[in-house]
Amino acid sequence: MSFVRFIYCLFVYLAIPFVLSRLIYRSLRAPLYAMRWGERFGFISLSPRNESLIWIHAVSVGETLAAAPIVAALKSSYPKFHILVTCMTPTGSEMIKTIFGDTVMHCYAPYDIPDAIARFLGRSAPSTLIVMETELWPNMIAACHARNIPVIVANGRLSQKSATGYSRIGLLAKPMFGSLHSVAAQSADDADRFIALGSSVSSVSVTGNIKFDMTIEPKLHAQATILRESWQRNGKELIWLAASTHPGEDEIILDAFKKIKRRLDHVMLVITPRHPERFTPVYRMAQDTGLGVLRCSKITTQGFDADILIGDTMGELIIYYGASDIAFVGGSLVPIGGHNMIEPAAWEKPIISGPYIHNFNEVAKLLYDAEALAFCETADELASQVMQLCEDEEAGKAMGRAAARVVKKNRGALIQLMALVSDTL
Repeated sequence: MSFVRFIYCLFVYLAIPFVLSRLIYRSLRAPLYAMRWGERFGFISLSPRNESLIWIHAVSVGETLAAAPIVAALKSSYPKFHILVTCMTPTGSEMIKTIFGDTVMHCYAPYDIPDAIARFLGRSAPSTLIVMETELWPNMIAACHARNIPVIVANGRLSQKSATGYSRIGLLAKPMFGSLHSVAAQSADDADRFIALGSSVSSVSVTGNIKFDMTIEPKLHAQATILRESWQRNGKELIWLAASTHPGEDEIILDAFKKIKRRLDHVMLVITPRHPERFTPVYRMAQDTGLGVLRCSKITTQGFDADILIGDTMGELIIYYGASDIAFVGGSLVPIGGHNMIEPAAWEKPIISGPYIHNFNEVAKLLYDAEALAFCETADELASQVMQLCEDEEAGKAMGRAAARVVKKNRGALIQLMALVSDTL
């Protein structure tokens, strides 16, 4: 162990009380954070097994969705391998359970503490680790490297901001990036940043964004149809979905919707906050508009009288996109960096975004150049754009078709990633 990593490990151990305090604090708002603490310290129920195991680490919801086609391909190509999918958040855990059910093993990933990592690896004994996007930790990568466990970065993404952050701790980051077996980067810029931080040129390849390889199964279409029917009061309403919203965005969206309702009565708004602890605050915020509000979980077959629905369930956003007419993708009116625009594009929906899209610059450019994406910054701009799409439904459908063409044209990253996986297995 280098001196720099020794200092890092010392810092990590000293930080444990603060980490536990934060878990307690978060559990007050989201009770699921109070559960399964042992897994976060490597106390998992898996024991060393004779069968081979592939470990996929997806931080939270977005990475879990991106992992879905990878899991399907692995199960098809390597049916004798077990697949373990880990994450760090309760929302990611719920998404894993929703998407994969009991077809994969699941637990939280351990914190980057040497003994927790060793305990986890001893009990799971993975043949390969596939890390989604950029969830890289020095002790995790070093422990895998010491045990000859190849680490593959799938759908590798490194923003300039993240790369700058890693470069500031170069003595710690360079050995970590240099220990990666393969990096399947989303773009040439991402690939250059991985190489600049220490990955070898031969280990990095540009494969594109694997999220374009998502497929919408027929059962999802059926579920979306049923959901839409439950939302519509008379079968004629147009549905505006504001997906994965963050603090600071809901106020703008609700203000825009009040402006829309003054002119168009046949429009409904569905808001899905990104994190479950915000379901109730956003519900109360919506009540302050004076319009009728209802939680989606409270909808019954007897119908309802509300103009605003609050999406308060986990793992159903992909279906929400299918049930809507217009999709606003959150995390973009505030400097979060945006969320996955490929899902609504795959559903052939017109897409609206705020200006903060640095996490999805490449995808946003493709969609914007294809005239499938519109940008808005203020409540007035948002209201105007939604009303335009509601009054000219054919224009909205044209945007949706253009979005779907972008998705179709950019498929193929999964095939290239599977070639990298086969080299390690």
